[in-house]
Amino acid sequence: MQTTSFKFEAIGTHWQIDIPYNIEAGKRQLILEKIIDLIEDFDKTYSRFRSDSLVTQMAHKKGNYLLPDNAQALMSLYKELYELTDHAFTPLIGQVLVDAGYDAIYSFKAKKMYHPPTWGGTIGYKHPNIFIKKPALLDFGAAGKGYLIDLVSEVLKKEKLEYFCVDAGGDIFYYNKKSEKLRVGLEHPDNPSQVVGVATIHNQSICASAGNRRRWREFHHIMDPHTLTSTHKIKATWVIAETALLADAIATCLFFVGAKKLQKYHFSYALVDENNRLEISKDFLAEIFTK
Repeated sequence: MQTTSFKFEAIGTHWQIDIPYNIEAGKRQLILEKIIDLIEDFDKTYSRFRSDSLVTQMAHKKGNYLLPDNAQALMSLYKELYELTDHAFTPLIGQVLVDAGYDAIYSFKAKKMYHPPTWGGTIGYKHPNIFIKKPALLDFGAAGKGYLIDLVSEVLKKEKLEYFCVDAGGDIFYYNKKSEKLRVGLEHPDNPSQVVGVATIHNQSICASAGNRRRWREFHHIMDPHTLTSTHKIKATWVIAETALLADAIATCLFFVGAKKLQKYHFSYALVDENNRLEISKDFLAEIFTK
């Protein structure tokens, strides 16, 4: 399978998008422009790191805001998982992350932290409107990148490509009209130069979450809103699902709740706990090298 690649930096991570090599140069450029415009619009809506984003506006002023047409899937899943995880999976974690030091300037200097507000007390949502009852800093980092991968994938599907692979910082959606599968290494949580196994996907997404990335002091980017600490019982998770939105979100939820609590969703997973024990669902298609 011969490919050509778009490679660029966006939303704080490296992107590589592989498409068939035989696409005419002018069409390739138009596809890339569509993708870059999409990512810019997404970032300008959901980023808490931008002073000009919609999320930043909500952090400073209560009121009614209009979300993009494509926001419904993201918001609906956040609300469902907020309830299923006893409010651990929450977009209202933004100020906690800032106070822990994961702020817009990456100071990594912690200050006094407070428990985040509740969804009902802060957000009123009926698509496409979101009403912010009192200013609050939202953070969509637990599922936003996955959803953006899906949106980029939709752009590529509309181009009727035979195959493509969207990789954003190791979170992947792979599509192929033929039966050829993609093998994806599962990074060792204690040694990024090694893998604990290789998963196989086809017309699916695989997303991972781990505490060894974006770590500072006693914190990493997965914060428990109840304890105001980073979770340490799980080292790493990998989730395969039909969409990157779901795979990304579940990969984070598994740091807070067991897989049985999420069984209404169709996914497979593997995880490594604090004692380096490996837990794998029966339908997680992978070759494991170590246990």
